[in-house]
Amino acid sequence: MTVAPPRPPLSRDDFIAWVRREGEARYHDHHRYHALMHEGKLTRLQLQQWVLNRYYYAFRRMWIRRIRDHDGDEAGEAGLDLWLRLADGVGLDRQEVESCRTVLPGVRFACDAYVELVRERTLVEAVASSLTEFFAPDLMSKRVLAWEKHYPWVSPEMLAYFRSRVPRARRDSLEAIDFVIEHATTYEMQERCVAALIRKTEILWHLLDCAYAAYIEPAWGPGGARAS
Repeated sequence: MTVAPPRPPLSRDDFIAWVRREGEARYHDHHRYHALMHEGKLTRLQLQQWVLNRYYYAFRRMWIRRIRDHDGDEAGEAGLDLWLRLADGVGLDRQEVESCRTVLPGVRFACDAYVELVRERTLVEAVASSLTEFFAPDLMSKRVLAWEKHYPWVSPEMLAYFRSRVPRARRDSLEAIDFVIEHATTYEMQERCVAALIRKTEILWHLLDCAYAAYIEPAWGPGGARAS
């Protein structure tokens, strides 16, 4: 029985094109929660609860230099500090946000799944999962414009987190793709890296699904139309 030789790895350009194709099709900027947000159709509560639950994701996703980005060299400049400033801006209690007590169970599950993904997979796959950063700058830029236009009750200074993510996401994605290309030297590993990216997009999507069900339709969450 003749065994077929292993498929050769894709070229750098072809691999990046594959990553972009999968990411662009699956990235959570297409989610209806984001669509409503950017169209200015979220209520104050719906916007607040997105901020509250998304904090848990920001808290769980810190890596190496991103820990420095989030923790910062000076007080008030870290990513988590900027997110808490955003929480202040939308009228949330900062201590309540930091406690993560009222984070939706499904959001906890999704964010913890990202930590599990990073812990269980190889380093190359873990880094590949972060390639969603390819698509973050456009989403962050769009979000700033949408919030300034549709949610004037949020002070523009409170949007510093989104603004800071634009250059950082560009830098992080370029560094990550260089690392992945250098170390994913077989087609099989390239496939596994793309699968890790897809898994990350599923996690982000699930986070929004949970928030949508709790606060928009059927709105069973605290303050929702159908909450008991």
